[in-house]
Amino acid sequence: MFIQTEPTPNPNVLKFLPGRDVAPEGSVEFRSIDEATASALAETLFQLEGVEGVFYGSDHISVTRAAQGPEWVQMKAPILAAVMDHFVSGEPLLRGAAGSSDGHAGDGDDSEIVTEIKALLDSRIRPAVAQDGGDILFDAFDEASGVLSLRMRGACAGCPSSSATLKAGVEQMMRHYVPEVTRVEQVL
Repeated sequence: MFIQTEPTPNPNVLKFLPGRDVAPEGSVEFRSIDEATASALAETLFQLEGVEGVFYGSDHISVTRAAQGPEWVQMKAPILAAVMDHFVSGEPLLRGAAGSSDGHAGDGDDSEIVTEIKALLDSRIRPAVAQDGGDILFDAFDEASGVLSLRMRGACAGCPSSSATLKAGVEQMMRHYVPEVTRVEQVL
């Protein structure tokens, strides 16, 4: 098994590409070892020095390192070994039904505008963000003010360029296709 790595716009996140599906049913993020109990691989990765976050995309794993922790040159080999051991073992990525939703907030009883926003996110924005090792999810839309709240995950969470991505890219596209959106904000 050959696993490629790619840098992301966030210098504290590295993308690992195992050459197979990782989470085709929807992305999953773990921000602590307590959350990682849903996945044996995530638990193993969190046990490595300096690992601060794990994100599963459809075809990749993004690992976040602690800013004050070891450098990637020291971390890459143990992460590669853990990823390879997991996929060779044949063990499922997730225990139980973890990560089975589309990731968007909401109760499924969305207004027409929210449905349109989610469709635009899924068709145009999320695929582009996934190429950088992250994800962007709908959180809320205030129809009275036109403010759209989105959550950044994976490499995009905490990325220095995420604010620019939201304002210059996402907000501009949303305002063009969904005129009810007046502003886009990131939920932290």
